[in-house]
Amino acid sequence: MQLSGTLQNNASVSTAPPQTPQMMSPAAAPVMNGTTRVYEPGPMTATGIDLRSGQLPNIPTPQVQLSDMSFVKTVLIPQQKGLGTDKLDVSLLDDFIADVSPNARHYPPNFPNRSQRHYTREKIKVLADWIEPYAKSPDASFDVLLRAAKLNGMGRNLDLGSDYTVRGGQYVDRAIKLQPDSGEANFLYGMMLSEGGGFKEGQKYLDRAVALGYTEAEQSLAQSDLLSDRRANALERLRRLEGQYPNNTVIPQQIKLVEEGKFYIWDIPAPDISVKPGA
Repeated sequence: MQLSGTLQNNASVSTAPPQTPQMMSPAAAPVMNGTTRVYEPGPMTATGIDLRSGQLPNIPTPQVQLSDMSFVKTVLIPQQKGLGTDKLDVSLLDDFIADVSPNARHYPPNFPNRSQRHYTREKIKVLADWIEPYAKSPDASFDVLLRAAKLNGMGRNLDLGSDYTVRGGQYVDRAIKLQPDSGEANFLYGMMLSEGGGFKEGQKYLDRAVALGYTEAEQSLAQSDLLSDRRANALERLRRLEGQYPNNTVIPQQIKLVEEGKFYIWDIPAPDISVKPGA
């Protein structure tokens, strides 16, 4: 075999045959002895910190309690009348209206303190502005119009300006044209008219609401009687209602106000509400 000159000059080549590996005899094999340990996984730590909890030794851990949680039911309404319309999420809007209606739906509004009145005014401004583009649409749905009317009606009661009065009347009028047999819409329009001084104009809508089974409309008729110098009629109506609805806690308070010579049956102690700044 001829090797290259480079290999001959720079390396030595062994031509000895390779040795056959020798098998180790059993007697010479190392003996394995001792105890087998099985390690269970524990918390990963580094320099005294529990990496899974992030807790430092001797440092108090903040505690968070979720016992004061509340949930708002999701409510979706059609944006426009007709089928196949997009939906509008009014969950928080409906929750707000339900919360403040006992305080602000009727005139005069009644709040437990000035802060709650102020927060309600500011929230009505925000929500009325939010729903306004939907309510202004010529094809606005009944559900949109009714909510816009409620917000603007409360805005009127809280002295937010004549624009709220005008918009509230326009929206509830359009709502009734879409659903003439809505007891709530007829009540709302009749209440807004009568509490604004239009007793005759409001009575036909309140009478319609009563015929449709809306109890609060009869209370508004009693208020209208009272402001029209028909105190006896107002008292008779309220006493009849008290007999029909013995579990209603508001009607006895209204009867007492009339018997004391007062003129506003909704001027009763206001419930506390949960409206907060920025809520």
